[in-house]
Amino acid sequence: MTLLILGLFLWSATHFWKRLAPASREAAGDRGKMIVAVGSLAGLVLMIVGYRMADTTFYWGRTPAMTGINNLLMLLAFYLFAASGSKARITQYIRHPQLTAVIVWAVAHLLVNGDTASFVLFGGLLVWASSEIQLINRAVPDWTPAHDVPIRKEISAIVATVVVFGVVAAVHIWLGYNPFG
Repeated sequence: MTLLILGLFLWSATHFWKRLAPASREAAGDRGKMIVAVGSLAGLVLMIVGYRMADTTFYWGRTPAMTGINNLLMLLAFYLFAASGSKARITQYIRHPQLTAVIVWAVAHLLVNGDTASFVLFGGLLVWASSEIQLINRAVPDWTPAHDVPIRKEISAIVATVVVFGVVAAVHIWLGYNPFG
């Protein structure tokens, strides 16, 4: 569990750096981008390795209903992430689609993974994404989502969602975690 917690800390620290110490982050310039990238990647690796190695207590597991809800939430999470990149219509209503995607992803995984390692990983990332949204909104309170959205951007977000969902499902199956029950 120590590696998992260390990974969460490293991930959060690198992402919070810009919001909590903006002068320090700005002074680092391009070197700061490298620090954030390497720190984030190292945090991600530590979270994955720590999660897989964690001794954990189980409180609940997957049910057919929760598995279905999880998959629908995952489609929404992938759509939010893809919509962010393509600037699809939903970005006119949701200020932070990528961070909202992380929140939806975390909730979806907590529905079907009721063990302590999952509480730490998915709960920790849920808290991180929620905190990041609050910090960004405090630092930059004004938001005006005024842009036209061509239909091709919606289509590209939907296609990306389906493709990424299929790839992620295939990877989960390959790792021995069938997301379809």
